[in-house]
Amino acid sequence: MTKLFLAIPLIVLPLIVMASAASAQQGHDACARDVSRFCRAQMQDGDQIVLACLKTNRAKISKACQAMLASHGQ
Repeated sequence: MTKLFLAIPLIVLPLIVMASAASAQQGHDACARDVSRFCRAQMQDGDQIVLACLKTNRAKISKACQAMLASHGQ
């Protein structure tokens, strides 16, 4: 029983990490076209600058990207 109890975090932790990475990838996919369309000049300036650009262009970006920003509190 103790061995199983200790093994559970070793099984669950990678699943949590993979789910988090998948969520981040979906966010990237949802906004990739918008970033290259509206924020191309800022792409090399870092994520926070790109995020600010997307927020500035919120009325123009896709509904999927708007939803992704809203789901992340932006």
